[in-house]
Amino acid sequence: MKKTDLKRHCDSAIAKGCDRAGVIPASNVATAAWVRFKCRWGCPGYGWTLMCPPHSPTPAETAEVVRCYRRAILLHSTEHRRLNKAAVSLERTLFLAGYYKAWAMGSGPCRLCKSCAFDKGCRHPYFARPAMEACGVDVFETARRSGFRIDVVRTHEDRQDYFALVLVD
Repeated sequence: MKKTDLKRHCDSAIAKGCDRAGVIPASNVATAAWVRFKCRWGCPGYGWTLMCPPHSPTPAETAEVVRCYRRAILLHSTEHRRLNKAAVSLERTLFLAGYYKAWAMGSGPCRLCKSCAFDKGCRHPYFARPAMEACGVDVFETARRSGFRIDVVRTHEDRQDYFALVLVD
């Protein structure tokens, strides 16, 4: 199957609710061990689902996987739920377009179920993906390397920026 232009897929992600989508070199994806500490000591969702640490890939595993790719698509939105749905949809669309390695990482804890079915496995394997930060991706560094603006949220009135990533090829 012929691979298609990634710009068209970025436009499709924007049509599905992302504020911005851009093709980036996979080498822009920064991983760091400290990122999961922010999940462990700072996020009430830590350990809450199979998509969160300590169940998600480690930063070392993520770095190893990222090295298998040349390009990725970074997605930005000010709405968390819309972003994650767009990322998973984009992963599937890319796969069906011939990008067989396509794999998405979302943003924030998984909220697909009220309680995670740890003992039985994920109830929504087609839709659930770990967050970038849950996999040890330094979202701030990755976004900034890729020309996206991201700032620390200092007050409840500040705009929150959410990012998702789809590794492509």
